[in-house]
Amino acid sequence: MKRLLLLPAVLLSACSVSPFNPDRSQNAEGARRAASERKPALSALASDGSQRVQVDGVEIEKVAFRAGVSSATVERMARNAGCDGNGGPGAGLMSEPGPVEVYRMMCSNGKAYLARCELRQCKPLQR
Repeated sequence: MKRLLLLPAVLLSACSVSPFNPDRSQNAEGARRAASERKPALSALASDGSQRVQVDGVEIEKVAFRAGVSSATVERMARNAGCDGNGGPGAGLMSEPGPVEVYRMMCSNGKAYLARCELRQCKPLQR
């Protein structure tokens, strides 16, 4: 009698591993593929609230000005190199603050002066 009671439980548990269920690895692979094909929707505004700009199909991101520890040093280096600095607010930090930092300063002639500072020792970047 006990065997008859166990028989339905065994049959039901066997159904969960039967070949009638779709392959879970195929479902997981399909979900991964679909997720990689989805692209996040971009807003019409950049991080600083201005309109996004595209040139020749490439989006140009405007980066908000951030002063860094070596901003004054880079501004002095840029003036000595012929960049008068009337093109913007000064030398802004482009990378994360840390032992190695990258600064950019816009010149009045439209060019950018770039410098790399490692432990407050700054050198101009070659273009």
